[in-house]
Amino acid sequence: MDRTRVGPSPRLVADGGLRVEDRFGLELSTSSAEARDAYVEAIDRMLAADGHVEDCLAAAIAADPSFALAHAAEARQHQLNVRIPQARAAVETAIALSEAATAREQQHVEIINRLVSGKVPQGLDLIRQHVDDYPRDAFALSPACGVFGAIGFSGRIGREAELLAFLEPLATHYGDDWWFATVHAFALIETGRWDRGRELAERSLRQRPTNPHGAHTLIHALFEAGDDSEAVDFLDGWLPASDRASVLHCHIWWHYALALLAIGRDDAALQAVRHNCLPGATTSPPITVFSDSSSFLWRFELAGNPRERTTWDRVREFYEEHFAQPIVFVDAHVGLVYAALGDTEQLQASISVLQELGATGRLPAETTGATLARAYGAFVDEQWSTVVEVLEPLIPQVVRIGGSRAQRDLMTNTLLAAYVRSGRIDEARAFCERVVDRRPTRPVAGFELC
Repeated sequence: MDRTRVGPSPRLVADGGLRVEDRFGLELSTSSAEARDAYVEAIDRMLAADGHVEDCLAAAIAADPSFALAHAAEARQHQLNVRIPQARAAVETAIALSEAATAREQQHVEIINRLVSGKVPQGLDLIRQHVDDYPRDAFALSPACGVFGAIGFSGRIGREAELLAFLEPLATHYGDDWWFATVHAFALIETGRWDRGRELAERSLRQRPTNPHGAHTLIHALFEAGDDSEAVDFLDGWLPASDRASVLHCHIWWHYALALLAIGRDDAALQAVRHNCLPGATTSPPITVFSDSSSFLWRFELAGNPRERTTWDRVREFYEEHFAQPIVFVDAHVGLVYAALGDTEQLQASISVLQELGATGRLPAETTGATLARAYGAFVDEQWSTVVEVLEPLIPQVVRIGGSRAQRDLMTNTLLAAYVRSGRIDEARAFCERVVDRRPTRPVAGFELC
């Protein structure tokens, strides 16, 4: 079979000697056309970040309970939603059933197994090996992609260029596929090639207009270009018909809120977050709910607005309920909560834990989270010189925490605000000219670039 073939494969069934294939032309070990169709729909929904994935996977498993890849996909879906016991149970079922499947499917299941088991570096190693043989196994490739993927959360400074270098040789195998266009575009945008990334994102949206990953990628391209008004206009048209069950529901509304802040519509931005991002307002994964809520509230204050203490309390309760163990991107935000609430004791306790774990090599970003928490504490205490001394040398290292360039502007703008509030506006401008490789579009009260 030619793996470079692009587009949906024929919906073949097992009778008449024909094999069952997925949308990418890869063989599936099921004799059920119904199971195949439901599985393909589920995978496309996961690749697009659409909602209602569980319904499709349940239909696939009901049609063929022995279909290993459907159970593996169910495990991944549970993992993405931080339902770890369910994820482990599903992947154990997939492993047992894969003994009767193809070698490709067995290795696909093992990739999911390593990820669910927390063996992310080993999972990435197997993904690299797997796509050498099966470059169009999109669902096996997908966990390596994006800022929250296996490369994105590696803690390596050069992870953005690493991801782009990993994806570019695969482009020939996918042609104009809408999903690959989104992940390729995002990698381009994060390495500064936002113009080309925008072209690919727009192509993806032409093929699948409701695709949340495509919309999200386009918003990042507009952010990099400083086109906040265009981002608001696009989302004004796209969001009303979007699926609230999407895993990106909260995050895309967060982007909308930041774009509103950037054009001076602060009250509308706060309302967008209240109704779509805060705990209880969305079914998006906890890591997104916490990081987006806390970072928006901090940015809202940087823009000159009063502290939303009751809302900060709500975010704190959510954090303490959902995150018993350190998680690298979450760790970079926890200091915001305790600093904003003036809980010095809990802030120092968090710093101590993150410092110890980071110093002993048990966190991918090492001690970056602890250092950020110190800076946030100093900021709330109005120790502006300390904030500058801590954050300025850290900015080139912040990429290690994961997240996108847009998300990491939180740290840059905190530094700029400390410069401004200490009367060092010329130094803030000099920092931007020296370090920031695009015009920052997130507002900091009292600061404008000349």
